[in-house]
Amino acid sequence: MASRNNDRRARIEEMRRAEQSRERRNRIITIGISAVVVAGLVGFGVFALNKESDKKEQKVAEAKAPITGEKSWNAKKLGRTHVTKTVTYPMKPPVGGDHNQVWMNCNGDVYKEPIPDMNAVHSLEHGAVWVTYNDKAPAADVTKLGEKVKKTPYTLMSPVKDQSGAIMLSAWGKQVTVDSADDPRVNQFFTKYVQGTQTPEPGAACTNGLGAK
Repeated sequence: MASRNNDRRARIEEMRRAEQSRERRNRIITIGISAVVVAGLVGFGVFALNKESDKKEQKVAEAKAPITGEKSWNAKKLGRTHVTKTVTYPMKPPVGGDHNQVWMNCNGDVYKEPIPDMNAVHSLEHGAVWVTYNDKAPAADVTKLGEKVKKTPYTLMSPVKDQSGAIMLSAWGKQVTVDSADDPRVNQFFTKYVQGTQTPEPGAACTNGLGAK
């Protein structure tokens, strides 16, 4: 009888040791998996931060880099008076000067018909980039540029039939003619001049002005 009790206790003790061994093994596995997951999350976080940092550095570099073929005017010499009489600008499209007191809506607004120069110049004063095109611009480029403008606050787009280039980009005191919607200078110009350092009135409104919207 005593022998059977001893055997039973021995089996129970053996089962207890086996259970403890399984629990230790499971804890080790759990800790290992957790460590791998944490390491993966940390690695992903570092990767994401590095990627975001690279994007910021790229934008800074684009903002500082000169734009090939860009024309500049002395911003301080461009008039900024609100006037009602018609202003004749020395460049087409205009990049600054005296203008109407009401701005064109420029919150990604795409106009299918020509817009008043004097109102558009006021939009440039607020830090907008104005995309213009004439009849020589391919329809596909006009469509693609329109899509870009619609997604970009502080931009507007309209036809200017008598401008010299097929596709032109203008900001306050700045202008460039590009070859197509895929010309890298398009992104460069947007990055540099949408609410850029050339803006006389940064943060001023681009809504509640004159326009279709």
